[in-house]
Amino acid sequence: MSESTSTSVPAEGGASGPHRLGSTSRPSDRETSPRPLIVQIGHEELVIRRRYATASIVNDILIALWFIVGSVMFFSEAWTVPGTWCFLIGSVELLVRPVIRLSRHVHLRRVGGSPEAAHMASSQDY
Repeated sequence: MSESTSTSVPAEGGASGPHRLGSTSRPSDRETSPRPLIVQIGHEELVIRRRYATASIVNDILIALWFIVGSVMFFSEAWTVPGTWCFLIGSVELLVRPVIRLSRHVHLRRVGGSPEAAHMASSQDY
């Protein structure tokens, strides 16, 4: 029968173990690096977040398009009135942004998400 032995690979400093000769006692990179924050999100909550994120992205694209089209229309005096309407529609789309965020917050609370989960990603624009 063959006997297996386990060997450890020394750390980058060359010595292994907690007592290294000639080195000062300092914590390893694992001990000093921040641990990742792990948040468990249920499947339904993840689907809700993705839907509202998509709605927010589509809304932002529409805002840009309304203002670009309105700006181009202002190059011609004949298109000034339709250009003004484009700016008005784009401004209404700006109002839709907080409505999307509020709807997401209410929806997450309604399905039983925690208050922390409902506020999570509040710094994002959806």
